[in-house]
Amino acid sequence: MRPHAILAVAAAMLAAAPAAAQPAPNLAGLWQNPHRTVVVRTGNCGAERWCGWVAWASAEAEADAKDGGVDRLVGTELLQGYERDGPGSWTGTVFVPDMNRRFSSRIEAVSANELRIRGCVLGGLFCKTQVWTRVEALPR
Repeated sequence: MRPHAILAVAAAMLAAAPAAAQPAPNLAGLWQNPHRTVVVRTGNCGAERWCGWVAWASAEAEADAKDGGVDRLVGTELLQGYERDGPGSWTGTVFVPDMNRRFSSRIEAVSANELRIRGCVLGGLFCKTQVWTRVEALPR
């Protein structure tokens, strides 16, 4: 996985909100990146904030993170301090382990089983977006 791959994964979790008549899906659960190399477990991390920790990573993702200076990817907090900013959308910070950097980020619920994550640098000048999918269990 290239240095921008995890950012792109995280960025993909941000995007279109569900229709106004639909309640926003619950962020809590397991979410897999589009490359199927990382699964993040999301949950509440304090006063109406959401966070996500790597629950599973492929050998490739682990190696890329190590190249970026992160010795152990599993357990790393990728999604940090997301607060609801509208129906089905949250803003916070995404940590990209293979770059060892944090970026401003937005998560939008596409559906109950898809999140679009967008990570940006330079005040939104450069952004990456990915769609993450809810999974029921960690890969074996």
